[in-house]
Amino acid sequence: CLGSGLSWEPRSRAVEQVHLRCTEGSLEWMYPARALRVVLEPNLSSAQHTTVCIKPASDFQGASIYMERAGQLHLVVSEGGGARPHHVSCFSAHAPRVGLFLQASPQRDIGRRSASFQYELLSTQSAAGPDFRKMALVEAMCRPCDNVELLMAICSSDFVVRGSIRAVSHDTAHHVSQVDVSAHRVYRQKSKVFQQDDASGGWRGLIRTLLQCQVKKGGGDFLFTGNEHFGEAWLGCAPRFKDFLVVYQAARERGANPCEFQLN
Repeated sequence: CLGSGLSWEPRSRAVEQVHLRCTEGSLEWMYPARALRVVLEPNLSSAQHTTVCIKPASDFQGASIYMERAGQLHLVVSEGGGARPHHVSCFSAHAPRVGLFLQASPQRDIGRRSASFQYELLSTQSAAGPDFRKMALVEAMCRPCDNVELLMAICSSDFVVRGSIRAVSHDTAHHVSQVDVSAHRVYRQKSKVFQQDDASGGWRGLIRTLLQCQVKKGGGDFLFTGNEHFGEAWLGCAPRFKDFLVVYQAARERGANPCEFQLN
């Protein structure tokens, strides 16, 4: 959603209202003026989303974001807090319809400002509480997945990739580790996390996980699965590929595989 405060009547005191009906998306409010009410209302009658996560752009400025709850406004993102990289604010919502209120900051000039953010609405099944790191903990459980979890992961993950670990780096400030993956085959990906090198033809991408998982570089082929949040890949199940083959083929012989996986 893209809008500008310059398009409003200067003397109007009305609050502009925008309805966003996707479970994830983004909003850019250029030249913020007065106030903007954003209603997150996914067009899914059966969805009961209970956690909302907001990630402001690194150049977020010109407004503050409040959440509406029980007739009161609670500060979620302040104008000065948008410049922190990787900062995600999550909060619980007791209904599938969520109201956000953007209050423009007083400005003396008409310099270009933009209050931009991404949002995700998460169900109870994919979020462990109002903390983004706890949400990531569900994706990166810091333990090997059991066979049932693994078989479900190849069916429902945002990305499924066979590859090897090039390097692992650690960001202690944000409690995140980053795995540099050289992918031999990309079976599925939601967006373009894994990019193909024009010269070599190989695929490469970065996958995040929690620092407490103590991920280390290991040799051999792995099957990396997981989900994407705000354009970043978060690690889920990641067995060695040869171990995955044993589990999948045994399940297929029993007719217990929840989905077909193209091995060749």
